[in-house]
Formats: sequence, C-alpha cells, structure tokens
Amino acid sequence: MARIDFYHLQKQSLEEVLPILLSKAYSTGNRILIKTSSSEHAEQINSFLWTFNDESFIPHGTRKDGFAEQQPIWITADDENANQADFLFLINGADITAEQAQSYTRIFNIFDGNSETSLTLARQQWKKFKEKKFEVYYWQQTSRGTWEQKA
Repeated sequence: MARIDFYHLQKQSLEEVLPILLSKAYSTGNRILIKTSSSEHAEQINSFLWTFNDESFIPHGTRKDGFAEQQPIWITADDENANQADFLFLINGADITAEQAQSYTRIFNIFDGNSETSLTLARQQWKKFKEKKFEVYYWQQTSRGTWEQKA
C-alpha cells in the first residue's frame, strides 16, 4: 500500500518546491507521474521544468512530447499511469481514488495552504486515505522553508 505524504505549501510556491522534491524523488531511480488538474496546467509545468534552472535538468515529458513509456517523469491530467510510475505527485487539486492509489509505492500530495479550496480538498483526501488505512504523513513548511512533519 502506498505511503502518502501531504505537503502543505505556506512559505513557497509550487514552482519553488516542485523541482526540489522531484529531484530527490528522481534520484531514487523510481519512475514518476505528475498528475495535475488540467492538460493546460500539465503543459505549464512541462515548460517550467525546462527553464527553472540553467544548471539542472529533470527529464520529463507530456502527451505533446509523446513516448510516455520512455519518460522517467510524465506530466498529465489523465488518470492512466502511462509511464508505469512508482511515485505519484498530485498537484493543483488533482485527485485519485483509493483504488488507483494502491498501484503506487509513494504519493506526494502538494497543496497550496493559502487557498481555502486547496485546504478543503487536502482534508477530504487525507480523510479518504486514512479511512482506507493508507500510511499518511503531513508536512508543513517552517519559516525557513524547510519541512517539518506534524502529527
């Protein structure tokens, strides 16, 4: 059963946090799926990951790039696990069912703590996964931008 980590953004934006978490996850050798709420947002993330740092590269692709099965990181709004990922990043309000979650070893749910809509969805997801006996963790940003696990 998947371990699900909820990352509560408060001090930094998704664009500041996502490359850091992706780099760490990618370094484990696992394939990664990033699920977002729309294909437009998937393309925005795709473009951003090409330009976020001149000295760093995170290999990734979207439907526009094709060859999902060859991509170590696949960005999509679809439910299918097109690159056979072990890790799933849920961003921008993306959601999955408990049944879908079972096919991943680790899920990173990154949500905007400054949005009431995002907070409400994250609470609903937490409750859903907790009820289904998933191993869930909650991480909150400190004033320094690091992560602190909360009970």
